[in-house]
Amino acid sequence: MKLPIKSGAIICGLMTFAAGSAFAADALTVVSWGGAYTKSQLEAYHKPYTAKFGTKIQSEDYNGGLAEVRAQVEAGKVTWDVIDVEVSDAVRGCDDGLFETISSKSLPKGANGALAEKDFIPGALTECAVGSIVWSTIYAFDADKYSGSKPSNLNDFFDVKKFPGKRGLRKNAKVNLEWALMADGVSHNDVYKVLGTKAGQDRAFAKLSSIKNHVLWWEAGAQPPQMLADGEVVMTSAYNGRIFNAAVQEKKNFKIVWDKQLFDFDLFAIIKGTPRLNEAMRFVGFATATEQLAKQASWISYGPTRKSSIKLISTHATSGVKMMPHMPTAPNNFKTAVLANAEFWADNGDELNERFNSWLAK
Repeated sequence: MKLPIKSGAIICGLMTFAAGSAFAADALTVVSWGGAYTKSQLEAYHKPYTAKFGTKIQSEDYNGGLAEVRAQVEAGKVTWDVIDVEVSDAVRGCDDGLFETISSKSLPKGANGALAEKDFIPGALTECAVGSIVWSTIYAFDADKYSGSKPSNLNDFFDVKKFPGKRGLRKNAKVNLEWALMADGVSHNDVYKVLGTKAGQDRAFAKLSSIKNHVLWWEAGAQPPQMLADGEVVMTSAYNGRIFNAAVQEKKNFKIVWDKQLFDFDLFAIIKGTPRLNEAMRFVGFATATEQLAKQASWISYGPTRKSSIKLISTHATSGVKMMPHMPTAPNNFKTAVLANAEFWADNGDELNERFNSWLAK
């Protein structure tokens, strides 16, 4: 979900695999984010893969970051095979030797016959990872709790006088700092220019401090819709697909505010040293083919990363709801969208998260 990496750094890789290679007979472990998102992957990727090749998929959840990947690789005891990562982690993990390289030549052509490197949207291929979805962080509220005016822009999230009550935010510097600057008047076009300075970082933390006492922090993607449903918060940041699924599957009257959404990619990477390398390569190629990406978009409102998949997006798999209007890239949702800058976070993430955690502890 990010067109993050500068165009020159998008594609590459050194490794291909032969179609006739032998594949491990034991289960392949695929690590992702849980909840409705993993459900969409089970339906679009895991079940069809097992049906076609006979290999069982072991699904595990995590909350992001590279700590567990690094621990497994450095210990030489790799138990995870494929992992769903954000672009900043894909870049940093590749630079640190935690992921295998993946050549675009090993990936299937698009349904229209286009080479993979031409079929994927810019930014969806990196040296060590293959993009699957475009997603965004938005904020949402329960419309049943508002009889009068309702939140409609990012400034409303930071206005605890106009809209009192607890807010939910992810326990991470990313997104929170960008939102804080934009709510403080920085243009969405200049946010990373400002955030790259000490003064800009101070400004972002000062703005966050203005609502700190009104925030409940979440870590897992399944938490925000549950926090809204339980009345713990009046509004919360969330992954757009989680709110969509709560509204469609659970009939919640949750509304998304798309203003200043931060959009991003998620990608599949393969853990360096996995004993199931060939199987992992085959899975990534299968899961990121045109038809499978389009199928995932019928289960959750994250856009596919292949151009040839976009044309196949239709309705939700069980509800029949038209999916395109709920995608982050739909024109009405995309007017003030900000691309999460993967290079910025790969370079500055550790330092800013350290400061963020210290700020939280005060």
